[in-house]
This record gives sequence, structure tokens and C-alpha cells, in this order.
Amino acid sequence: MQQANPTPYTSSSSTWPFLGRPSSSLSSPPSTSLSTTTSGGSSSSSDGIEWIRGLAADNPVLVVGRSDCCMCHVVRSLLLGLGANPAVCEVGDEIDDETLGRELAADVEKKMLFPAVFIGGKLVGGLDRLMAVHIAGELVPTLKKAGALWL
Repeated sequence: MQQANPTPYTSSSSTWPFLGRPSSSLSSPPSTSLSTTTSGGSSSSSDGIEWIRGLAADNPVLVVGRSDCCMCHVVRSLLLGLGANPAVCEVGDEIDDETLGRELAADVEKKMLFPAVFIGGKLVGGLDRLMAVHIAGELVPTLKKAGALWL
């Protein structure tokens, strides 16, 4: 009879990919809020946004969302069904969706809410944009180009 391994898989080079815990050198999110206001009243990027952008740069596919969001589950299921294993960054209830979406999508014309999907370090969009790219037949080539698919 085989014995179960009581500890999660670890090696000197990698760790077991738990949800919400990136395996990169950015081991934990900063404890500061994601949006800070300067004395002039303008909003500037903080460590939280930079942490998420760093995760997006380190992982071929990153999904940023809430653990209780059904759309995040659909995005993850779609990507897993295609053969990609996305890194998932779950944010807590204390984070304002609109503020985070606005700061993550600074280069996108419309404001972005969860889930936010990054492929190859670039923001693709939410579930609607990901589905549009998939229906157009561009998602698999994009995943291959980002290194998320091997074949």
C-alpha cells in the first residue's frame, strides 16, 4: 500500500503552484493599498499595481480576479481546456475593483473590471475580450507565442 506524501511538492527550483501564491520571486503582495494620492490630488501607481505587472511579466498567462467570481472560474476553465496553465492572482475584498481595473488598463480605452487576463505580459482584457479572441481563432496562436502552449 502506498503512503501519501504529507508535504506539497517542493524542489530547489520550483514550488507547487497554489492559487493566489505566485511561484516567482515576488512572493507576496505588498500590504499597501493599490492606489495612492499625491499632494496634488493625482493618482499614481503603487507597489500593488507594480507587483501585478511583475507577475504578468513573469508568467505566460496571468488571471487576476476574486476567488468567488464565477467569470474568473470560466476564464481559468477555458485556458485549462486549451492546455494552458494560467497563474491566478486572487485579490481580496478590501481592494476597489474600479480603481484596480482603471490602473491596470491605463493603456486600454475602456475601464476594466475582473477578471483581468494577461497573456505574454500584455493585458488582453476580461472574459468578453478573451472569448472574442478565442472565437476569432487568435487565442491559441497568442498562447503559443507567449510560451503557454508547447504544441
